[in-house]
Amino acid sequence: MLYILALLIGVIAGLRAMTAPAAVAWGCYVGWLPVTGTWASFMGHWVAVGIFTILAIVELVTDQLPSTPSRKVPQQFGARIVLGAFTGAVIGATGGATIGGLVAGVIGAVIGTLGGAEARGRLAAAFGKDPPAAFIEDAVAIIGGLLIVAAVA
Repeated sequence: MLYILALLIGVIAGLRAMTAPAAVAWGCYVGWLPVTGTWASFMGHWVAVGIFTILAIVELVTDQLPSTPSRKVPQQFGARIVLGAFTGAVIGATGGATIGGLVAGVIGAVIGTLGGAEARGRLAAAFGKDPPAAFIEDAVAIIGGLLIVAAVA
C-alpha cells in the first residue's frame, strides 16, 4: 500500500512539483505521516511546512504566467523527478521502506510529468486558452496530494 501511495505522490510531484512536498510536510506536521525517529523527521517541523507551502504557492502563481517553461525541459523534468523521489521516500520511511518509496516516487513523477503535460495541452486546446487548464491541474494536484497523505494515516 505504501508503494502505491508513494507512486501517487510522485504523480502529484509530476503535476505540481512543490505541491507534493507541501502536502507531505503538512501530513507530517499534523501527525498523519509518522516520521518521528526517521531520517525524514524534519518534514514535521513548522519550518519545513512553511517553506514548502510558500514554494507551492509561488509555483501555482508563476505557472499561470505566459513565460512558464515546459515541464519537459530537462531542468523542469529533473526537478519533478527529484521531488517525486523525495516525497515518495518520505512516505516510504513511514513504513521502513525508504528505497521502495523513492523508486515508486520516481516512476510516479515520470508518469505525472509526461501525462500531465499531455493532459494540460488537451485541456488548453479544449478551452482555447491555458489558464482554465492550469486551474484544473492545480485543483487535481492539491486535492489529490491531500487525499494521498490522509490515506497513509
